[in-house]
Amino acid sequence: MRTRAQAKETAATGEADAQASKRRGRVRAELAQADTAHDGVGTEPQSVAVTAVRMVGLDEGLYALRIGEIDGAADEVAGMTVPAAQIGAPFAEDGNGVEIIASFPGRGPWIGREGGTVILRSPPGGGYVVVTAYGHPEQSAVSLALDLSRLDRRPAADEEGPRSTAAMASGGAAGPHGQGQEVPTEILLHIERAGDRLFPGRGWVGALGRKLRIEAFSIRPLERIAPADIEFKGFLPRGGETQWVQGGVMCGTRGRRLPLIGFAVRMAPQLSGRFEVIYQGSFFGGGISSPYRNGQPCRAATADDPLEAINLRIVERTADPDKGPPAG
Repeated sequence: MRTRAQAKETAATGEADAQASKRRGRVRAELAQADTAHDGVGTEPQSVAVTAVRMVGLDEGLYALRIGEIDGAADEVAGMTVPAAQIGAPFAEDGNGVEIIASFPGRGPWIGREGGTVILRSPPGGGYVVVTAYGHPEQSAVSLALDLSRLDRRPAADEEGPRSTAAMASGGAAGPHGQGQEVPTEILLHIERAGDRLFPGRGWVGALGRKLRIEAFSIRPLERIAPADIEFKGFLPRGGETQWVQGGVMCGTRGRRLPLIGFAVRMAPQLSGRFEVIYQGSFFGGGISSPYRNGQPCRAATADDPLEAINLRIVERTADPDKGPPAG
């Protein structure tokens, strides 16, 4: 049985514990309030510096815009890695502004410190793109190295070819007079450092403007004609070339670091009067070639210039309305 003195001592100890607990609660509340205030400061927007702005004017056509390495120490501001550059096209009221159709090594309109390449399509009448470089808030202005090269070749003013190079390079649907429905295809490419890549055979396939060499290719029609009805060959450095092979067969080499420097495509003899093959190549140095047809060699003017992309169409011929039906 506790004495009265022991009871008083226990009550005093409990009161002291209660006061200590209140003090601890006040300290925790003050610390939480301080953390909240600190977090509020941390969520304020952080700024980056605009270190360079360049506007580039483009005539109608297809272009490769190469951005060189961007000056400035690597850093991160609010989760954004700088230095970096953004490529943008000013708003066009008619909705027909310059279009970014590919970029390398990344995707989209952003280029990292190491630089890169974007492929641009400029509409009829031309347009502009704006290249903006960003850096650390304390970074000063930098120079921005840009290299613009045309990938298609503008036809002469008096040339009235039914299918101009520019039209084909931009993937237009217009074709020569007397041409009918297009045959859908698949194109398999073996690209250096990327391996085999299968593409729908519509428009440009490969690494247009990225300077990755095509080492082998195969074409397979999907409708209306059999793989054996199309033939193609490849041209190799130092005057080499492959045999003509049929659709579905790989033409070229794998793993030998031997690029194609050209190619040719034709229909098998029994269908050469019914279908027409039209094709172009894009080359490292020579850019986009003129259109070639029906077995003509497609090669750059410069010797051993590697092939980086292909644009191919197979179109059924239709009767010329100015002529009567064929005899028989």
